[in-house]
Amino acid sequence: MPTLPAPHPTSAPEARDAVGQEVLDAATWLPLAQAHASRADALTAGRRERKERGEKHAVEDFLFTYYPTRPAQLRRWHPGASVTLTSGGLPPDDVAPLLAERAIWRWHRTSTTGGVSLDVDAFLADRGETVRYARDLLAATASRPATLGCFGLHEWAMVYRDHAQGRDHRHPLPLRLGAQGTDEVVASHPVRCSHFDAFRFFTPEAVSLNRLQPTRETQPALEQPGCLHANMDLYKWATKLSPAAPGDMVLDAFELARDIRWVDMRASPYDVSAYGVAPVAIETPEGKAEYVRLQRGFAERSASLRARMLEVCERLLG
Repeated sequence: MPTLPAPHPTSAPEARDAVGQEVLDAATWLPLAQAHASRADALTAGRRERKERGEKHAVEDFLFTYYPTRPAQLRRWHPGASVTLTSGGLPPDDVAPLLAERAIWRWHRTSTTGGVSLDVDAFLADRGETVRYARDLLAATASRPATLGCFGLHEWAMVYRDHAQGRDHRHPLPLRLGAQGTDEVVASHPVRCSHFDAFRFFTPEAVSLNRLQPTRETQPALEQPGCLHANMDLYKWATKLSPAAPGDMVLDAFELARDIRWVDMRASPYDVSAYGVAPVAIETPEGKAEYVRLQRGFAERSASLRARMLEVCERLLG
């Protein structure tokens, strides 16, 4: 993105057009787009540098593989639905190429006055079912109290008895308590995982230990706001709602997912000390208390983000 030119003397304030679209002139939206790109670059710098060196990261790669959004996609700013971007406030020749580029993005359109906005009808034609599912899932999750105290045992159940069965475990990181110690933790604790996309990775020996047996079909009935993975998945829903979801919402969700991922791995059976972080030793009373404290904090932090996403869904669906 080019350096922002000096404001043109005819800079106009925000307004609304004849069909109720919010109108942002270039003097307003270009700084927002540039600030968004800078924030995204800072958030993805480690990933991009490691990729150039051919290095893997057992914690943060997950954010770009399980959630397959590229850094270049994250740095692309969208204002959200019902917003038209114009060249007003800056020399038109400076802004025209940027608007022309946006106009050919998927689900975008150019108005008769040259402004560019999201074509909501086209977006819903392709993504309507996803938006409706996201709305229902987010609303159902938000309606429930946070259930705390699972202690992150889902990660432990994903390697339960792997060594005894001659299988390699999921990550190249060593197990902090060794294979036998890991199995003993799982066997001596109740496993209460409500999140299907964690449960589906349980080892065959761990499946029957889970007090819940979630499926894709029961996900809306079981998802709850204390679950680390349900809250991490807010990033998935933000990317699926993009470009109808504003860019700041997507990056807020990415930051939340990144912070949760680190705690998820610190509380896992893996030894993450090579990354300079201490474990959350959930096999101890102190570790359990720390996990619940962190879990509660993420539940509180996720609540406002989930509400913002619900608002996007409701506005899209009318």
